[in-house]
Amino acid sequence: MAENLTQLTPTQRMFRDAMANLSAGVNIVTTDGPGGLAGITVSAVCSVTDAPPTMLVCVNRSSRSHDIFRENRHVCINVLGPGHEDVAMAFAGRVPSEERFTATGDVWDHSHEAPVLRGSAASILGRVTGSVERGSHTVMFVEADQVIVGEDCEGGLVYYRRRFHPIPTP
Repeated sequence: MAENLTQLTPTQRMFRDAMANLSAGVNIVTTDGPGGLAGITVSAVCSVTDAPPTMLVCVNRSSRSHDIFRENRHVCINVLGPGHEDVAMAFAGRVPSEERFTATGDVWDHSHEAPVLRGSAASILGRVTGSVERGSHTVMFVEADQVIVGEDCEGGLVYYRRRFHPIPTP
């Protein structure tokens, strides 16, 4: 259910506009397991530490994927590159949750504990080892078990001013 923007305070509206000017890497977080198969596009992802290798992922608690991530505990953070805009849009909600993996074609490697996007800039497979709830979101801490670096990736993909922008390799 979409939020009614008229119910936001002026500060919340300005905050959203300010965050639209914060460039953010685009990722698809995936999982598979007892809770089911799920994936969403997420820009609120960052590294926390390399000892142990840990990232954080912010997920809206109203997302269908939220509880599935928590139940399965194993996730893959797929860092997107140029050319992944259509996959990002599908996982951002353009395609119904149950159809996302089939609708995006044969780009998924299901041989790991969570689906890995072939051709991604990087894929970090790991376990949700902790979480903190803040407002409408849960900050999930993901400890890396396996890291796959996309050797053939030709850059990155960022979200800025509510649009995707490819960042080519210099």
